[in-house]
Amino acid sequence: MLRAIHTGAAASSSRPCEKLVSIKSRITLSAFLLLAPFACASGRAASHALPTAGTPRPFSFATVERLAALRAERPYQPSSAPLPQALRQLSYAQYHQIRFRPEDALWRGRAMFNVAFYHRGFAFTHRVHIFTVAAGVVRELRYASSMFEFPRPFERLRLPPSTGFAGLAVRYPLETPQHHTTVLAFLGASYFRLLGRNQEPGVTARGLAIDTATTGGEVIPYFTDFWLVQPAPEATTMTLYALLDGPDLTGAYRFEVRPGAITQVTVSAVLYPRGRIDKLGIAPLTSMYLYGLNSARRRFENWRPQVHDSDGLMMHTGSGEWLWRPLQNPPRLQVNRYMDDNPRGFGLIQRARRFADYEDPDARYERRPSVWVEPLGNWGSGGVELVEIPSREDIDYNVDAYWVPSAPVRAGQPLAFSYVLSAYLHSGERWPPGGKAVATRFGPLVRAGHAVSGTRHALIDFAGGDLKGLDASQPVRAVVNAVGARILQVRTQRLAENGRWRVSFLVQPTGTRPVDLHCYLELYGSALTETWTYQWTPGS
Repeated sequence: MLRAIHTGAAASSSRPCEKLVSIKSRITLSAFLLLAPFACASGRAASHALPTAGTPRPFSFATVERLAALRAERPYQPSSAPLPQALRQLSYAQYHQIRFRPEDALWRGRAMFNVAFYHRGFAFTHRVHIFTVAAGVVRELRYASSMFEFPRPFERLRLPPSTGFAGLAVRYPLETPQHHTTVLAFLGASYFRLLGRNQEPGVTARGLAIDTATTGGEVIPYFTDFWLVQPAPEATTMTLYALLDGPDLTGAYRFEVRPGAITQVTVSAVLYPRGRIDKLGIAPLTSMYLYGLNSARRRFENWRPQVHDSDGLMMHTGSGEWLWRPLQNPPRLQVNRYMDDNPRGFGLIQRARRFADYEDPDARYERRPSVWVEPLGNWGSGGVELVEIPSREDIDYNVDAYWVPSAPVRAGQPLAFSYVLSAYLHSGERWPPGGKAVATRFGPLVRAGHAVSGTRHALIDFAGGDLKGLDASQPVRAVVNAVGARILQVRTQRLAENGRWRVSFLVQPTGTRPVDLHCYLELYGSALTETWTYQWTPGS
């Protein structure tokens, strides 16, 4: 059984949480704003040729690695051209009225892929340098204000070439041959998103997480430079490189994107630490969870049955066990690390896929992608860390998940890792081979019309795999265990109405610390399902 350790504030209300506000601000701004659809001007305008400058130079990934290594030898010095006051003062709505002209998209009409760009402004003050790579040489792509349409009263704003770009969006004819949609976008710090066919923006990824959810405060590195490799006219994959820089380290990154119903991005990185890093988060994912079936919706004045971009953390351990951890919106900052060796995968997953689960025709939460991380090579010992931040609004991206290696990170010791990110809608491609937990519900134990203090009633529904069509007479048994509580009155039954198998039991805490719960179904000693795991804090 995978071992979980509590590293956050859930165990004690007295633990310092002064950094919660800064964490929440980072997630709200950097992640949420990235999710807005990429804005392109719809009207036709005179085409502006994208300017290039600089002498052609031979280029390879080794070039990016050398640049990152050289930067790491010097103290961190953030550098970005000053942003005009008018752009710094843009509101959220004004910023998203700045539209890139589709006529100016890089490689438009010359390849299956083209690239559009985000303007600097509002919260996105950092400039990123954009380079193109063709025939093995690199040229810098220069900014021109004529590439964008600006809202009033900024349409006559004169901006110098040094203004630069804030990010980029890789576009591909994913839905129809005539229409290019964003399949990979970078905007804000090291955030990026990937989208497959018929998907709405939801989970975002990051290049790296450093000291997330610690009392010392999170350190945020930035992608400062991008190199876009021009694809062949009919190519269905595209490669780009990026340089990451921050106070604690630099990094060379390679991204290879393959769009489709399941869009995949292979990420390879080499990190160069400037000093010791206490907590390094590899392959971080960020999402939003306000409430769901396992939550008390009465906390929120909201008409929707559920509100979330993801409803669970799924893990495939190095030993082959599949685990499902339903997400929570806890009353206090909650951090858990699930220890493992050489993980096979983890991800933030959206399993509720019916419109009726949300009843929201605008947000379309049922079309938010699940994002899965598949490590390439040996990642060694460590743990998948889950961070859950209390929130009362659906604009807060309050869930983080990433891999934390056990090996210390020290200056002068480069660290390399690779993984595949997959964005998909229908879980059939990624569900574990056995049954899965499809619903989690909790409530107080009620006897003679009165709630029994401290004891909770838990109900978990399983479906799929060998459970499908299994006769109710079969001696299916629930294996339930807990740390920090006694488990009473375990009952397993098949629901004739929907074919699911329901496990119900009572949880009686033995103290005030968080209770770790685990449950799976077995038949004749063989596991039929993934392992459902959950953390409950008595009194919450």
